[in-house]
Amino acid sequence: MSRLTAFFVRLFEYAIPDPYLFAALLTFVTAISAAVLAPEHTPAQILDGWYDGIFGILTFAFQMVLILVLGYAVAMSLPVRRVLEWIAARPRTPVGAVTLVFVVSAIACWLNWGFGLVTAGLLARSVARRMRIDFGWLTAAAYSGFLVWASGLSSSIALAQATPGSALDIVQKVTGTLLPLQATVFARFTVVPTLLVVLVMAFILRSLAPRDEDIVTGEVAALAGDERPASDRLRARPGTLAAALENAVAVNVLLAAGGIWALALRWTHGISLDIDAMIFILLILGLLLHPRPIAYARAVDEAARVSGPLVLQYPLYGGIMGIMTATGLAGVIAQWFDLIATAHTLPFWSYLGSIVISLFVPSGGGHWAVQGPFAVPAAAHVGASQAATAMGVAFGEQVANMIQPFWCLPVLAITGVPLRRVMAFTVVGFVTAGIIYGLGLLVLVTP
Repeated sequence: MSRLTAFFVRLFEYAIPDPYLFAALLTFVTAISAAVLAPEHTPAQILDGWYDGIFGILTFAFQMVLILVLGYAVAMSLPVRRVLEWIAARPRTPVGAVTLVFVVSAIACWLNWGFGLVTAGLLARSVARRMRIDFGWLTAAAYSGFLVWASGLSSSIALAQATPGSALDIVQKVTGTLLPLQATVFARFTVVPTLLVVLVMAFILRSLAPRDEDIVTGEVAALAGDERPASDRLRARPGTLAAALENAVAVNVLLAAGGIWALALRWTHGISLDIDAMIFILLILGLLLHPRPIAYARAVDEAARVSGPLVLQYPLYGGIMGIMTATGLAGVIAQWFDLIATAHTLPFWSYLGSIVISLFVPSGGGHWAVQGPFAVPAAAHVGASQAATAMGVAFGEQVANMIQPFWCLPVLAITGVPLRRVMAFTVVGFVTAGIIYGLGLLVLVTP
């Protein structure tokens, strides 16, 4: 396995460019594919879809930047840093560290994908400061926890099908029924493969340890940074009004109290953890964990420095999604798989179609908006399980993330590891989880 890992590292270091170039090249591939295969394939239609997609994703892109920045700021607070350092100090060997980071990341991503990505990156960085370990291998283990996010509590596809009146509840629109989480996230065909993925990947990641001569550690300066929490780096001007205001704990406490009240009003009829709620919770936690206003402001300022790749690349992926949607290319791909499906195999074929589409539309909700309108009527037509079909699309999206760098960007921004080093390891996760989830849909699903 070490020789196999070394081969993949050399291959990806030779062939995989910076994530920005990956997005740019994928834009060209999408445009050419639309021109050849899509029903709406004129240059004007492709360019209009590209333009609309770039600006249509800006809200989502800023949400992602906020999740990264606010989550990073929370993790820089003294209490959270102590917890992360405590966890990072547990393993004594590199293989133990990789296993721990992966399992913690998987649990965190299952609970909430945004929290999981930030936690994974920061924990990997904490571990790398303590031992000699290949940082690409460790970062890949941290990101591999994302393999189970769409099978968890923040699965956008599952949550949408359980939410009455949701714009993305396509199952309700077509069949008039809701799919509770018991039928999707907690179903046997979801729980069993997810547990197997975590168990098997924990052992496989251990076996991918690079040989001593191939180890590339993290840059010491980048890993160390300034170890003191932001509140200890204040340079207040004693005796001035500005210093008093910058250190007025009441400001952050009152803002946090207002935020908690606002959430309580929002959740009067039930808790809903969507993207906006996750951002708001991170904001409130940051205010409480950095009590002094200037401490929080400086923590956010430091966190914002890692968000550059997201600002550049998310609009490009928005353009790709725009082309796929405006030209009908995504529908063409989805229909290829639906046409050959039966009641038993439709969830599996929807899963394979999802993997392909996810390379171009790597957003859970946006992906379902593209594939769902074809998958749900097909399931109704052949009598397939709507829950399994929907989760098949979700499984394909999370598996494809191991070879699509869109969601890896926050982790890469935190650790500073090049994409090519990480993908040399995550491609193994793509194959492993791809087989497990595929077999789960074929063996554990009944129409």
